[in-house]
Amino acid sequence: MIHWNSLADFLAMGGYGFYVWGSFGLTALIMIVEPIAVARNRKSTIARLKRQLRAETRNTAE
Repeated sequence: MIHWNSLADFLAMGGYGFYVWGSFGLTALIMIVEPIAVARNRKSTIARLKRQLRAETRNTAE
């Protein structure tokens, strides 16, 4: 069992704090950015498909 005497000891994580907190921060960042990127890509894909459908509809009407 690990006991920390202070907040600084906890954040240092026995010398591995940079790795532990860096990994935690990078994972949190990815979990925030990924849904935003998916939503943006979804919107652009839907817009592109609508343009393509309109173009195909115009070509078949001619």
